[in-house]
Amino acid sequence: MDVVRVMESLAEQGVTVLFKADAERMREGVKPWTFVASGAPFHEDLLVRTDAVSVEACLDVCLPRLREFGVAIPE
Repeated sequence: MDVVRVMESLAEQGVTVLFKADAERMREGVKPWTFVASGAPFHEDLLVRTDAVSVEACLDVCLPRLREFGVAIPE
């Protein structure tokens, strides 16, 4: 999966995406990656969020949820 292409596609649809790598959690070996998506087409207070061990694991959790909200995700 081309992560950049997915992020660009989300942004084009009005979704704001944040990926974060937490140095402290990385040192502790505890799910250092965070993914947060918000904005259109969601309600103002709705977020799609997860913490995971890798960028890919974040996407495995969050992309299906985004699809449920009608967001088109490139393969």
